[in-house]
This record gives sequence, structure tokens and C-alpha cells, in this order.
Amino acid sequence: MAFDIRPASRFADVRTMVGPKRPDANVCWCLSYRIPNKLNQELAREARGEYVRKLCRRTVAPGVLAYDGDDVVGWAAVAPRADTTFAGNRKIPHVDDLDVWSIWCLRVRPGHRKQGISHPLLAGAVEFAREHGAPAVEGYPVDNRGEKVDLTMAYAGTRKLFEDAGFELAAQTDSVLNGFPRVLMRLEF
Repeated sequence: MAFDIRPASRFADVRTMVGPKRPDANVCWCLSYRIPNKLNQELAREARGEYVRKLCRRTVAPGVLAYDGDDVVGWAAVAPRADTTFAGNRKIPHVDDLDVWSIWCLRVRPGHRKQGISHPLLAGAVEFAREHGAPAVEGYPVDNRGEKVDLTMAYAGTRKLFEDAGFELAAQTDSVLNGFPRVLMRLEF
């Protein structure tokens, strides 16, 4: 099955992938790692969606979306690490001073899982970063050693998914997600 990966510039499709069922709900909108903690705490309810709407209007989209025909089926957050909270994260180290981009959230829409969307979605995020001048990309997936990861925590991806995409282990981290250690995976261009 072929999926089309495009920049996440259509707010309605981003909302489908990461927005709440109720517009007044306080959910992530995939902002937790994108913006400083203080701003993340201040943005509430509809303001979260409005912030994402503005991100979608920027020259560089906030990530990529996967489509099956006209149907949006996947989301990947990707941005320069310097523009995310990973820039100052104490649990996930910097391995060098390269201006790398981070891929921190991969989400496949319910009803479309187990169709192999994650692989082209990750590849599309990598290509998006490369096209925007990234010298390398990083991900911070769980090292679950083949064990099942709870769907609510699967957004980080797995070490195997990143290895399959050509990423290499760059560092261990002090971060844990869903009981699994997270690792820093790197792909240099």
C-alpha cells in the first residue's frame, strides 16, 4: 500500500490527527515537546488549537501527514531540536553541536493501524527535515525489545522502527516512557 506524505499545512487534517474530540478539551495537540513548559501550561482549551492553526500557516509546517488517497491517516512531528524542549532536556543528551532536527511523535489514526504507515511516515519526516537543511535527524524512541507498548505511549516510536529507517543508536538516555528506556537514535545526511 502506498501512502502520500505531505507537509502538515492543512489545519483540519492536523486537528484530525492530534486534536481533541471536544475543542475545549486540554489535550496535547502535540505541543508538549514543541513549546516551552510555561507556555504549554498557559495554553488552555481552544487556545491550544489556535496555536497549532498558526503553526500550520508558517512557511515550514510543524510536521508531516500521511494520506491514503484523500484520507489523513498519520502524523509525524518534526522540527529543529533548538526549537523544541529537547534543546534543554536534561534526560536526553546532546551528542554534539550539530543543528539536528528532532522527530518526537508518530501517530497513526485508529482504524488504520497495522497497515505499515509508520515506516513511510518516518521516512517522510526525515525527507522533510533534509529538504529544510537539517544536517541530521534524531528520534527518542522506546527500546521495548519487541514487547508491546501501550498505544497512548507509542507516539515516540520504537528503536526497531528507527533502525529499519537507517537510524543508529547515538546515546542512551535517562528518559523512560511506559516503563521502557528511551534511546537517542540519529541519522546523518
